[in-house]
Amino acid sequence: MTIGLVCAIEPELVHLRNELTGRVATVVGHAQFDAGELDGHRVVLVGGGMGKVNTAVVATVLADRFDCRAIVFTGVAGGLDPSLSIGDVVIADRAVQHDAGVIEDSGLQIYQPGHVPFINPTERQGYPSDSALLGRVRERLADFILPPLSLAAGGFDRPPRISFGTVLTGDQFVHSDLTRDRLHREFGGQAVEMEGGALAQVCEAFGIPWLVIRALSDLAGHESHFDFTAFVDQAAAGSATILRRLLPVF
Repeated sequence: MTIGLVCAIEPELVHLRNELTGRVATVVGHAQFDAGELDGHRVVLVGGGMGKVNTAVVATVLADRFDCRAIVFTGVAGGLDPSLSIGDVVIADRAVQHDAGVIEDSGLQIYQPGHVPFINPTERQGYPSDSALLGRVRERLADFILPPLSLAAGGFDRPPRISFGTVLTGDQFVHSDLTRDRLHREFGGQAVEMEGGALAQVCEAFGIPWLVIRALSDLAGHESHFDFTAFVDQAAAGSATILRRLLPVF
């Protein structure tokens, strides 16, 4: 089985691309797809670029052209849950697109992408990850400990925490304490990023399992752009390490 691997930006991609063996590159549209082996598993790795549309494009190509039977997004995100710290990892058990919905006078009322309440109503909100896959993931990570972040990254010799929960997706870089707190309060989000919900939507359309692995490079508040720049490399390395640990479960 071929596993599709998606990253958004170069700091996420580099930790995996350099480890591929037998790499064969193919350019499709705006992205380069690198087929090869990673730790003995057949994969196709792509840097899709930031945002939902870019991710939907490359996920569709992975599913249709490269016949990937599962697709994983690995990279960084902003933290929403105040119990989490930079370097901690969130694995999505549900992906929700927080910027999709109906705009009313009271603001945006989130709704399932592709639906409108008075045209094609639905009770759904978000996309759940495959329960069987998540079970194997939890088992594989049960005794797994990531190396502590450096003191420069605020690690204090504490191994990063790995948690499972809701990951929110929107075409926005969250740089606001107020918005961070609202997203956590209203949707129970643990992390916020720009791609995972689109990946989930495409994978559901193709009937294949997906996984989103996000290490926190920042805490989505007023210091997020400074934190992202300082910690993106170490956080992305942690996400890539977990991905490699999980390859046998697909």
